[in-house]
Amino acid sequence: MAAPQYCGYVAIVGRPNVGKSTLLNKILGQKISITSRKPQTTRHQVMGIDTHEQYQTVFVDTPGVQRKHDSAIHRYMNKAATSAMLDVDVVVLVVDRLQWTEEDAFVAASIKPTEAPVILAINKVDRLVEKARLLPHIQSLASELSWADIIPVSAKSGHNVD
Repeated sequence: MAAPQYCGYVAIVGRPNVGKSTLLNKILGQKISITSRKPQTTRHQVMGIDTHEQYQTVFVDTPGVQRKHDSAIHRYMNKAATSAMLDVDVVVLVVDRLQWTEEDAFVAASIKPTEAPVILAINKVDRLVEKARLLPHIQSLASELSWADIIPVSAKSGHNVD
């Protein structure tokens, strides 16, 4: 009898320029999604698949969610990001180091309707000068949402990405 196989969907969400595409590329070990310092480089959902013997994970990289969406393209990108969260098994919210902005709170609020567990990925920790501030920051973010986990990562170096 063959071993059971599983497939899961993971949405990677966050505000612009927090490293969502870089994280996807690092997880998959290849460049699937375009990365740039320019905000809103990702304008559509980008899917990447990680296949192993008994499971497959489909990652959905989303455009950066913006609170102020006064143009049609921003409304479209916000809709692309929020719709990606509807039918996934896990949501990964990516934030930038010790920053928790109104934009991050807006993205977190848009996640609340989903039934999927939400993992908070605090990215760019390799660029932290005062590493002692990370644990208090994690503790303060623990009250923002019912996180399945909070993981400090560096999408660029691969720290904690496995």
